[in-house]
Amino acid sequence: MAEEKKNQKQINIELDEKTAEGIYSNLAIINHSVSEFVVDFISLMPGAPKAKVKSRIILTPQHAKKLLKALNDNVSRFEQAHGTIQDYEQPAIPLNFGPTGEA
Repeated sequence: MAEEKKNQKQINIELDEKTAEGIYSNLAIINHSVSEFVVDFISLMPGAPKAKVKSRIILTPQHAKKLLKALNDNVSRFEQAHGTIQDYEQPAIPLNFGPTGEA
């Protein structure tokens, strides 16, 4: 096991100040194709008729599955430490991504 860790390369990850601030999102829309998952993070204000995509992340199916596992693991640990996260019903939000394309 110690030998396995020796053979793993270390990755240095940089985080600049602007990225470290983060972007608030209270809605995520996920679409997929055969080769990728697209996650749009949106900030939707109550009563506002319009919202903007604040960030779009494109993942391979393999990375999407790894993200799902990592989120499940982290939510489980959070709930063990702080109690169950309460889910609540929200009315369906009609979404419109602008005009549809025509050929």
